[in-house]
Formats: sequence, structure tokens, C-alpha cells
Amino acid sequence: MVDITVKNKRYSVVLVTYGEVEHLTARSLWPSSRKIVQVVTRQIVSLPKVMIYALGDFRSTKHYIDWKLNRYRSRLVEINRAQTRGVAIELQKDERLAEAGIAVDVEEAYYFVPPYLEDVLEKSRTVSDGIIVVPMIPVESAFSCGPACQMAIDVYGEGHLGVVRVVRGLWKDLELHRLYLDYLFSSLSAQLRSSAGKRAGLVLVIHGTIVKNRKGNTPSVFTGLEETMEFFRLMREKILSDPRNVFGEVKLGCLNHRSGGEWTSETVELALEEFQGDGFEAVAMFPFGYFADNSETDYEAKKLLDHSGIVHKQYIPCINESPGFARWLSSRIASEISLLELQQQVFGTDK
Repeated sequence: MVDITVKNKRYSVVLVTYGEVEHLTARSLWPSSRKIVQVVTRQIVSLPKVMIYALGDFRSTKHYIDWKLNRYRSRLVEINRAQTRGVAIELQKDERLAEAGIAVDVEEAYYFVPPYLEDVLEKSRTVSDGIIVVPMIPVESAFSCGPACQMAIDVYGEGHLGVVRVVRGLWKDLELHRLYLDYLFSSLSAQLRSSAGKRAGLVLVIHGTIVKNRKGNTPSVFTGLEETMEFFRLMREKILSDPRNVFGEVKLGCLNHRSGGEWTSETVELALEEFQGDGFEAVAMFPFGYFADNSETDYEAKKLLDHSGIVHKQYIPCINESPGFARWLSSRIASEISLLELQQQVFGTDK
């Protein structure tokens, strides 16, 4: 926890993401995998505890062998912790909060590894006048911000809206778009920069989603499909029209799972195959659908890029601990605190 200052009112800010084990052991993976099945599948179907344990343990074994053989270590928790510190430092400088007499505690939390979001929410309810939960994924769905909303209801009940705000719609923020553009173009290697006028492509990576369920119908849960496609359309348009652009084409690359139904067809594999088939000489990859690198981005997606037959390739990490990102996010959080403060003044607080 980062205690910023002591003022008249105190709010909690919680930066939450999925979470992956920092130290790879089979024992540490077991509870994490069981939690994944429990938290994510509750959005779709109810499973008996024995099935949760069986699926979770199978997943643990598979990941343990894969990551161990390939010497992969997830930095997701480490990055989220650093992002939490960065946001706390920036919020300390925020004049709006200082003038309003508001103190802020900034904490990290996770869906699948400790400290669990539900525990952080429970602890905060006795010491905070309000809580801002920030799901650290730009596009919301039942599987990303959905668990945060559900856990807020679990802890605070249906009256949670007077106390808790779950931040939404970060993908629409024009300042995030500008931040992404500056970060992307400043990160390009000399090889990619020299590809201007040649055949250079960009894969924008995002988590895929279910398009049709197992029965071939539209999923009953909110999948974020339209938001995903619109976010890609906006970023593609802005990248191609930017004066710094070196890319002849920008493609969407979805990272899908295998179960649950039909997933988005615009996969990372397809994007790389199309670039190679069309004779592109260089390809960059940027996970615009994630704020922090994890096993899906700097392991699975990057491995697909590394193993492709494209001659010149560059993986550009997620925005991660970028100071510009911390400044932007803290500004958004300060605005959310102001909205919650106003909401409590108008409608009262039901803790």
C-alpha cells in the first residue's frame, strides 16, 4: 500500500489485473489455476468444485511444463506493482485532490493470485469513503472488468454503486490513443524505421473473444466484441494517418482460447501468415489490448512472431511502467474520484 497523505476524506484506488505466479512451482500454480476456472467460468456456467479442481490442476500441469521447458517467467505482477507505485506518485501531485482535501491509498490486487481483489475490497470498506477499481485492461468484457464488478457486488451488495466505481471505457480515451502512438513510434528499431516506403506491417495484439457459443448462438454474456473491433479500427486509422508512420498495413491479431465456442477469426497466426504471404519485409507487433506484459503477450504472441518466416521483426512490449502511462491513468483516476465524490454528495453513501 502507498499512503499518499492525510486529508479530510480518504479514498482507495485498486489497480487490478488477472495475475500470474511470480515464482514458478507446481504448488504455486495449483491455487491460481483453480481460481481462474472459478472466477472466469462463473461468468458462463456453474461448475461443481471437483470439476474446478480437475480443470485447474490440468491447466497447472500444462503451464508448469511449458514455462519450465522454455524458461519463461511472468512479469505481470511485478509490472502491475510498479504501475501501482507510479500512479500513487502521480496522484500525490494532483492539485484537484489536494484542493478537495482528499487522501488516496493506492493498492495492487489480482483475480487469480494474492492479494485477491475481494480481500482488498473487504479491507478497504472499513477505512475508505469510496473505492475506485481500475481493471488494467483497456477493453472491458465479462472476462476482464466483469470479475471486478461481480466482486464489488459480492463484498458490498447491490448498493455498492454509492461506494465503488469500476473504471470503464479506457479504450475510448483520446489521450490513451496519443500515448500509444508516441510510444509505438518512439519504440521502433532502426530496421523498422528504415522500412518506410518498403513492405512493413504492424500486428496489433488483443485478447480475442467468443463470437458464438457451443450451440452456434450469440453468447449471453457481454464479450466486448464490438468494443474490441472499434478500438482496433480507431488505432489502425490513427497509425496509418500519422506523419511518423512507416507501415503499409496494420492488422488485428487476436489471442484466442480453444474452448467455449467460436472465437474471433482475426488471429495473430493469420495476420503473420498474411503479411508473409504478401511479401512484407518487416513486421512489428504491439499488444495494444494489454497494459502489462504477461504470458499471452511476451510469451505466446512473441513466440509466434519469432517463429514466423518474416525477415525483420520486432516485438514492442506493452506500455508497462511508462511514466507517461502513469500520468495519464492517474489523471483518469482523479476524475473518477471526483465523480464518486459528487455522486455521494447527491445521493448519499450506502456502505
